Amino acid sequence: MLQLIAEGPDPRQRWRQALIADREYRLGRSSEIELPVPWEPAISRVHCLLRTRDREIEVEVAANSTNAVFHRGEPVRSIRMAGGESFVIGRTRFILAHADTDDSSGADHPVEEVVVTRQQLQNVRYEDPDRRIDVLAKLSEVFDSVHGEMERDGRLVSLILTGVRSAEAAAIIALDDDGTMRLRSWERRRETAGAFRPSRRLVNDALNRRQTTLHLWDPSTINQETQVDYTVSAEFDWAFCTPVRGGRGRRWGVYVAGQSPVNTGTTGRSALQADIKFIELLAELLGSVERQNRMEGDLSVLRQFLSPPILTALERAGDRESLAADLEPRECDVTVLFCDLRGFSQRSEESSGDLPGLLNRVSGALEIMTQSILQHGGVTGDFLGDASLGFWGWPFSSEEAPLNACRAALAIRRAFRKARETPHHPLNDFEMGIGIAHGRAVAGKIGTSDRVTVTVFGPVVNLAARLETMTKQLRVPILLDEATAHLARTRLSHDEGRTRRLGTVQPYGMETTLQVSELLPPVAEFPELTNEHITRYEQGVDAFTAGRWAEAYRCLHGMPDADQAQDFLTLRIAQHNRTPPPGWNGIIQLPNK
Repeated sequence: MLQLIAEGPDPRQRWRQALIADREYRLGRSSEIELPVPWEPAISRVHCLLRTRDREIEVEVAANSTNAVFHRGEPVRSIRMAGGESFVIGRTRFILAHADTDDSSGADHPVEEVVVTRQQLQNVRYEDPDRRIDVLAKLSEVFDSVHGEMERDGRLVSLILTGVRSAEAAAIIALDDDGTMRLRSWERRRETAGAFRPSRRLVNDALNRRQTTLHLWDPSTINQETQVDYTVSAEFDWAFCTPVRGGRGRRWGVYVAGQSPVNTGTTGRSALQADIKFIELLAELLGSVERQNRMEGDLSVLRQFLSPPILTALERAGDRESLAADLEPRECDVTVLFCDLRGFSQRSEESSGDLPGLLNRVSGALEIMTQSILQHGGVTGDFLGDASLGFWGWPFSSEEAPLNACRAALAIRRAFRKARETPHHPLNDFEMGIGIAHGRAVAGKIGTSDRVTVTVFGPVVNLAARLETMTKQLRVPILLDEATAHLARTRLSHDEGRTRRLGTVQPYGMETTLQVSELLPPVAEFPELTNEHITRYEQGVDAFTAGRWAEAYRCLHGMPDADQAQDFLTLRIAQHNRTPPPGWNGIIQLPNK
């Protein structure tokens, strides 16, 4: 396998990158390409293209690159290079090297194999502790300043060689899903020592066992026929591989090889145990950083869906396995809030000449919805055009879930009312409708490692959406199903919100009936409708349901003009001359959605 080595003027400006055969790579200063060289000012964002051809590469300078590529002291626009050759751009040198991972050799059989456990290393004393502490102290600088995994791995192998003085070579190595061994980065103390050929058997043993594994070889047993194929090359008589436990099933680790008097006495073996203990510590730190980075990556995606209290709980999960278990889809009691904009279709037609402006206004409306959901402990689901979905009760159940959904709905209503009362506000001509339902559903995350979506499934979701559409017919902003209304009526403080029964309806296309209620702001926020008004209204609803329509009309007719809910029932009463139709059962059949 070919590897490209980049060496800048500063010893820290260095990386190695494996080059796969028959692939094309971009080299430049941009951090978004395959071979980034951010430290070199003479390099363009995409300076040249590298094409691999078996044991050599072709380098072609991009048309818009002004600075030359120098090969053997001469400026060139294109070159073909074999292993051992190099080219220079500015003050950075690029060397093509071989890193052979083919281990078909029959010589890959150690004299001794040792599986090292942490218990065995507990009483081993670190040698040269000052040097090792200095290496560990530089780890934070590596993780804070690198521009990607490739540069990080290159810095790490340099640190490993600094911390393990007996090592002649070090590598960050991985096993792909198909079992292919891949050198992510490697380095030798002596660049002229030739190809680096790690033992595939050792790597497989260590990474599959998930334990540090040490192989010891006796160079004197290597005959002339096997000398060429000797896996770790003749100058190495030991090598060990330590797995990095980074989560998500990735198999990778640290590979260290060298030569010492380890086969001839206990002193050498004791020194090697100290080296292994140091690499074990280093690998544990690497694994912790990777797990933290992956969890942070998961949470960065989920922050757009989950409220701060839930995120805090998830961050305390401790590891990705616990986090994944918390987020797995499962059946649970949820409260679903469905919020839709009113008048969006009309606004779309009116704003056909300024669709970006309309999009900004709709985005502002959706932001009001999602912020209110998140601020009250909810989870945001899908956006459906100009509608937003939120739910409570997952990933953790809570008795406050229905109440928090009501609080979020009232906050949305409050924000839209303020916008309507503000001259020239982008949303002052928008209204909203909200439906809230409580019941069983399946909630959780779906998606891949690159994209995660949180959603909720079940009849309760459809019910919340149906309630939202019914707000138009019943002429109220917020509708609750019977379960949510009961909880709000008994547990929600009157200083936060109030409920009002509106009647029993049979939605269009549904066989079941629903007792629906309106969620109202507190008196201090909506003084137009007093508690006495609500009591009088519900008396009218009871009379309407019982068939006493003349009495119902008198109760409803006493509502303030600002209350449009009365129109829904009084219109039906007036259409039938205040007399219920024959066979009246107290259920209002809605004629459409």
